[in-house]
Amino acid sequence: MKTRDRYLTGILLVLIGVIIGTLFAFYQMQTQVNDQADVSVTEVKHSSKPIFSDDQLAKMDDRFLFKKVAEHVRPTVVYIETVVPLSSSDLPDDEYHDRDGFWGNILPKRAQTVGSGILISEDGYILTNNHVIDGAVDNEIEVVLNDKRQFQARVVGQDPSTDLAVIKIDGQNLSAITIGNSDEVNVGEWVLAIGNPFRLRSTVTAGIVSALSRDVQIINDQMRVESFIQTDAAINKGNSGGALVNTSGELIGVNTAIASQSGSYQGYGFAVPSNLASKVAEDLIQYGEVRRALLGVTIVSVNAELANELNMDSIRGVLISGVSPNGAADKSGLHANDVILSVNGEEVDESNQLQQKIAVKQPGDMVELRIYRNGNELTKRVELGMLERDDEELFASNRSELSEQDEGTDRDHPRAPGGVEFSNFDLGFRVMALSQERASNTYDLIITDVISGSEADKGGLKEGFRIKKVNDQKVEDLESLQDLVAENSDNLPLTFEVETREGELKTFELQR
Repeated sequence: MKTRDRYLTGILLVLIGVIIGTLFAFYQMQTQVNDQADVSVTEVKHSSKPIFSDDQLAKMDDRFLFKKVAEHVRPTVVYIETVVPLSSSDLPDDEYHDRDGFWGNILPKRAQTVGSGILISEDGYILTNNHVIDGAVDNEIEVVLNDKRQFQARVVGQDPSTDLAVIKIDGQNLSAITIGNSDEVNVGEWVLAIGNPFRLRSTVTAGIVSALSRDVQIINDQMRVESFIQTDAAINKGNSGGALVNTSGELIGVNTAIASQSGSYQGYGFAVPSNLASKVAEDLIQYGEVRRALLGVTIVSVNAELANELNMDSIRGVLISGVSPNGAADKSGLHANDVILSVNGEEVDESNQLQQKIAVKQPGDMVELRIYRNGNELTKRVELGMLERDDEELFASNRSELSEQDEGTDRDHPRAPGGVEFSNFDLGFRVMALSQERASNTYDLIITDVISGSEADKGGLKEGFRIKKVNDQKVEDLESLQDLVAENSDNLPLTFEVETREGELKTFELQR
């Protein structure tokens, strides 16, 4: 065969192979199309019945209760809008509602604040935060229920010391919340926060109880009672006055504040315990004011140094640093330097925790205190007195004004039974001097009270701090501390070196 014929034969065979391959590929494509066309019915299953019922899920994990709890509690939480007067300098231009036209230049400008509230009775009593309705213009508190019904509310009573208030709407057969026992709340249990953050109505968030008995000094009242429940359930502006509930749908706290540098949620929210809130609400409804039970002592939490001074075997309890003459504690035989270990069998380890235990009681109630005294433990029964804001017993309150002292005492060095010395400073703090065991002329200078809003408060001083130096000069007694503070006659800043409760040395600068 000639060479040319061989080439032509090869080309022909290649072309035949290409044609055969093309026909085979086309056949395969047709087969696939035909396969799809042959499927005439595709079955897709639908069901409205879940695999597990709500009851079954609830037995698996408390979190599956959230749905039922939210359905039950949301109708009891209301949205509150309050109109308050203000000057144009009080808020930025976009935060108040100006009047229209000509009258806007004559009549006062007003702001509209928003918050939440909790229906605690079927006839319309609502528990909320005092700061939500404080300063409201007459007839300018509007309440919107979960079902969108609107009511005008009136103020029943306010208590700045707990930042709580009660308002009333005219309604019947309303959904009311069930109030639980906040003393049974434990760290780590699931909770829901329900309120109206950023005007978003009936918002539900979930979290756990992060801590108990928190004193964060956010209530601007000298008689404040702070023993908050801390939670990581998201709380933002507008949640104030809303409900913190457990997985049984019971109210365990009134959402009050957030700890935030940005002004929005950062994982730390605080609620007034329901036992305290319930007592305050009942007093406001019945008496129009809160009847505050009074123990009649000045107190400070026991830390490691105090426990060592008192020869205690462990760090526990609350030290009585002063007793008000003729007060409830004095009449029952309590003394300065006694340590209160428990109230009615419930242990107390922080001064604000003791405050809250007494604040939920009524004047005249009997309480049983377990006391540590000179190495021994004993029990005292105390009939609580009644706190009068204008009474000289304000000296005995842990949040009393530091400038007021009992009649006949030395105002520079009031001495309580037991030899403990105190001194008040016009910067807004009070100091207790405890003699050191090894040197009777040397004292531990412990800050026992700080007035909210004072220079000491603004400067960062806290209860329990021990003053070590002032303007780099060591202080060992009240006289030297007073002298160094008094030398600041030119209103120059004062530098305080202190030891914190955790044993850290820190420096704070105060301006007179």
